[in-house]
Amino acid sequence: MAATDTTEPQAATSPAPSRGSSAEIPNTRPSADGSVPIKLLHDRVLVRETGEDGERRSSGGIVIPATAQVGRKLSWARCVAVGPNVRTVEVGDRVLFEPEDRGNVELQGIDYVLLRERDVHAIAAQHASNAGTGLYL
Repeated sequence: MAATDTTEPQAATSPAPSRGSSAEIPNTRPSADGSVPIKLLHDRVLVRETGEDGERRSSGGIVIPATAQVGRKLSWARCVAVGPNVRTVEVGDRVLFEPEDRGNVELQGIDYVLLRERDVHAIAAQHASNAGTGLYL
């Protein structure tokens, strides 16, 4: 009869923290430069709305309250983090997106919006400098 090894494998000395434990939750408070210490996956873009969707004034001077319904209006936001597969959006860009295609996320009391790169309709262009010659020479 052959002898069988009956020794049990030894357990690790320190148990791994469970998935929902506070040891794995990073400090998500924004740093001084506005970045958020979280790692986004794939083509995700984390943005913070600029607050331009509140009370506004029409071209004729009429104050329009924030509660007024505006059909299918796109929103502007500032990008604060991008995933590794994002090709065109960079941190700091102002992006235009559809408010219906978003996921709201709250980190340490600050509201963010989680988007896919394909849900971004436009990126705000940088202003051209006055040092250039322009179109007409």
